[in-house]
Amino acid sequence: MTEAKPHSHERKNVFVLALSQALSMSGMSMVMTASALTGLMLADDKSLATVPMALQFVAAMITTIPASLFMGRYGRRIGFSVGQTFGACGALLATYAIYTQSFWLFATASLLLGIHVAFWQYFRFAAADSASPDFKAKAISYVLAGGVISSFLGPQLAKFGEKLLEPILFAGIYILIAGLCIFTLFLIQAIRIPSPKSAGINNSGRPIFEIMRQPVFIVAAMSGMFGYGAMTFVMIATPLAMNFCGFAFTDSATVIQWHVLAMFAPSFITGSLIKKFGVLNIILCGVVLNVCAISINLSGIEFLNFSIALATIGLGWNFMFIGGTTLLTEAYRPEERSKVQAANDFMVLSTTTIAAFSSGALQQSVGWAMVNAMVTVPMTLVFATVIWFKCIYLPKQAYK
Repeated sequence: MTEAKPHSHERKNVFVLALSQALSMSGMSMVMTASALTGLMLADDKSLATVPMALQFVAAMITTIPASLFMGRYGRRIGFSVGQTFGACGALLATYAIYTQSFWLFATASLLLGIHVAFWQYFRFAAADSASPDFKAKAISYVLAGGVISSFLGPQLAKFGEKLLEPILFAGIYILIAGLCIFTLFLIQAIRIPSPKSAGINNSGRPIFEIMRQPVFIVAAMSGMFGYGAMTFVMIATPLAMNFCGFAFTDSATVIQWHVLAMFAPSFITGSLIKKFGVLNIILCGVVLNVCAISINLSGIEFLNFSIALATIGLGWNFMFIGGTTLLTEAYRPEERSKVQAANDFMVLSTTTIAAFSSGALQQSVGWAMVNAMVTVPMTLVFATVIWFKCIYLPKQAYK
């Protein structure tokens, strides 16, 4: 039997969402590059330099559930438009804050940018909403493949924007981010996804905690949470470890750039791999890749160790995150998708926020080797849970 080809509207939606993902992630990478340095420039107390970035993580986490419920009621296109508007306003406010040298105004702008992040995180689910079952995994992976563009576009725009409004450093970066948000705002008007009413999306369906008790939800959520959390945990600690080992900032930047490329480049084929080998096997491969990355980091502190390990953990993230997202679509009915997606992404972003806050402190207190060793705990938990689900739970259900 030949595989059914996606309809033209499915391809169009995926293309628009993938490009929107690329532009949004480019802006995010620019923020990651500039936020701490801008905070350091503006703060009287230099220990507060990373507060704006931390506030962005917190805002994204808090907004995750309201963003999904809002889109469940009013539709994806309106929701994404609201998110991009918050992004443009936040970036313009950040520009003004830098111009007036106001640290706390810059921190407020970071909150708005966090709300922006919470909305565009749902691009991958939007692709799945309008895709046929055969095309769903590919649609999710193709949208995330937009991150490949961001791995090159974001750093280049950040370099260009750093002195764009000289002598006011970094303000140009946020002007460019506002431009990306406005362009994306117009771009997403082209998506065509069924309205909540026509898709049967409302507040009906099973209670959320009943859905979350399903083994399929547990496996999907654990894959996304721990895959994203482990990646963030190691990624943030890596530049600190490299600095301690005597490497230059440019070396760390190179390692991070290849890491981001490894995160998203496989997305062009991840959906096909899931269709061929099964989503559970792909999640298991992601776990194994993460453990391999930890082993590489523990085997030495050369530039090659850092480079290969972080690229490998990026690939592991890709398999676990796309695998978890694909599996999650099997845990809910159409009328339940908004609240289930919201619960899943809240858990993912909560884990990521904890990882982001704790990574640097643990790197300083317990060291690089222990930071890596700690990652084996959640990876072992995910591996054991997937094996149980695959080899024990599913066969029992087949016999019922």
